[in-house]
Amino acid sequence: MENNYWVKYGKKHLKGRTIVDVRYLTNQEIKGIGWNKKSIVLELSDGSLLFPSRDDEGNDAGALFGQSPDNK
Repeated sequence: MENNYWVKYGKKHLKGRTIVDVRYLTNQEIKGIGWNKKSIVLELSDGSLLFPSRDDEGNDAGALFGQSPDNK
């Protein structure tokens, strides 16, 4: 059976939200979460922040991947 934790999380916290800004983590935010590197931040319409982590445990910044409909 597939683990649907992140699918359920996404449906509850992300579905229907709008990205209102894109930026990098600030130095204060990096210090607050104990990371050493910056990652991109997606700010959502409800005030939530999304940023990629290296792993599920939150061990430093990670990379955000994606694909456009035209594969560019």
